[in-house]
Amino acid sequence: MRIFPSLLVPLALALSGCAATTQTVPLEGVENLHFRGAGAVSSADPRATAAGEAMLAAGGSATDAAIAVMLALNVVEPQSSGIGGGGFMLRGDGKSGEVVSFDGRETAPASATPTRFLDAQGEVLPRETRVLSGLSVGVPGNLALAAKAHAQYGRLPWAKLFEPAIALARDGFTVNRRLHESLAESKGRADKTAAARAIFYGADGEPLPIGSTIKVPALAATFEAIAKAGPQAFYGPEPAAALATYVAGETPQDGRMAAADVTAYEAKLRDPVCARYRVYKVCGMGPPSSGGIAVAEMLGQLERFDLAALGPRSPRFWHLFLESQRLAYADRELYVADSDFLDVPVTGLVDPGYLAQRSALISPDRTIPKAEPGVPPGAPLARADGPEEPEHGTTHFVVVDGQGDAVSYTSTVEGPFGSGLFWRGFYLNNELTDFTLTPEEGGKPVANRVEGGKRPRSSMAPTIVYDANGKVVLVVGAAGGPTIPVQVARAIIGVLDFGLPAEQALGLPFVMAFGDTVIVEPDSAPPGLVEGLKALGHAQIREAAPPLKANALRRLPDGGWEVGVDPRLKGKLDYR
Repeated sequence: MRIFPSLLVPLALALSGCAATTQTVPLEGVENLHFRGAGAVSSADPRATAAGEAMLAAGGSATDAAIAVMLALNVVEPQSSGIGGGGFMLRGDGKSGEVVSFDGRETAPASATPTRFLDAQGEVLPRETRVLSGLSVGVPGNLALAAKAHAQYGRLPWAKLFEPAIALARDGFTVNRRLHESLAESKGRADKTAAARAIFYGADGEPLPIGSTIKVPALAATFEAIAKAGPQAFYGPEPAAALATYVAGETPQDGRMAAADVTAYEAKLRDPVCARYRVYKVCGMGPPSSGGIAVAEMLGQLERFDLAALGPRSPRFWHLFLESQRLAYADRELYVADSDFLDVPVTGLVDPGYLAQRSALISPDRTIPKAEPGVPPGAPLARADGPEEPEHGTTHFVVVDGQGDAVSYTSTVEGPFGSGLFWRGFYLNNELTDFTLTPEEGGKPVANRVEGGKRPRSSMAPTIVYDANGKVVLVVGAAGGPTIPVQVARAIIGVLDFGLPAEQALGLPFVMAFGDTVIVEPDSAPPGLVEGLKALGHAQIREAAPPLKANALRRLPDGGWEVGVDPRLKGKLDYR
């Protein structure tokens, strides 16, 4: 039996299912590991990584392992994801090169209207009202996604996938620095309900200290029921009615969630978005996510430049990258939304001819005065862009199994601790605030407006890269709201153009254009970057450190896998 380093930790993940209560997770040395033969896992928490590794060691597929990681992260990283939210999974076949994508995005209640986030006078509701209430909660999709993917690609029994998460929730897990800080920063949200306060906060109202042990028996019971009865324990008539009643009771206006919204939920197979980048095939998620399109657009627009010659320390490289971002995001805002509700010109947006036209707008020596949306083939006209709630949450994980099949899975509850509503041991998402807050601008309809049964646009960008021989060479994704496509494109360039190891590619400087404003992460920026960007015409530059988090697996020449974890997580996962 293959033994993974993370499985040396007593985390109640032994194949016998025995429980353990002591945890001494190794905090260093889990990155840059080189695995051969039996696959590899990378996630935002070693305990979730260990859950996935346990499935691989038991003979499970990459899909099995990814589901186990998602469930374990629900326990140890409740601020970011879980079964109260949704996600997107990309599965790549290691032999045929076929890529399949699963859409587990949350849906608006059938009775939701385009004015969901407006008051009687047509003004946008206060943030607390629209975010920290049932108004923001979409029907969760992660479990439906997991069940659909497992039915198609699972090798282990469904119940087996829940064992690590059940053990963590039942027997307890240790509060690390990252969870403690997130609980402290999210007071008023994470502690919105008495049930959540009783688990994560002390009698003094403060978050439990680093090193404390947390048990979530309600979540263990929820997982046990779903493990035994399948997704019907969540989407069946009785649990659906209970969930809908709870959410509806917390919803101050507009269409309230009904039991039928939950029972009717369906995870969907979607066409992946695949595009060429140099000799590689880069595949990502299509609508309702904008991530795959944005990544493909950025890379396609940059392909004519010799990025390898410029290198990651060159202000000119970052200038080119910024200009490509501005063009891609202009298109994203105007054209991308749930393709079940409107036509999204996916093929036109990633068409090489269209991207060549867009690339021609990029000058190595100056900025584009105003980055406007283009008109790709098949583009619908008379659409507008509108305001949206900033995204912050999410987690990502990647798995490759012994057969070379790969899974890239982004999971989320949207903001930290979602809506703050806590149900049967887990937080419910605030994903509906990813819809545009206003239904029209200047008399034109907004693509990403609220509609009953619709899925809000996402930035999630799970990605799989194949080489010219059809072999998976990189599995990557990120968390961090609208920064996700930029993080992913940056990592791909880091590996393919700069020849960097996975972790160094994930740790590259973060430089992103938000309209005409450029955000530069100060701790990672090379000397002279800000001055160099200003000389190239980027006048509005602000130093900031957005919440970033990415994971990757990179194939090595010997066929093994290098594990990459965003170095920004270092120091956040310790228990001291």
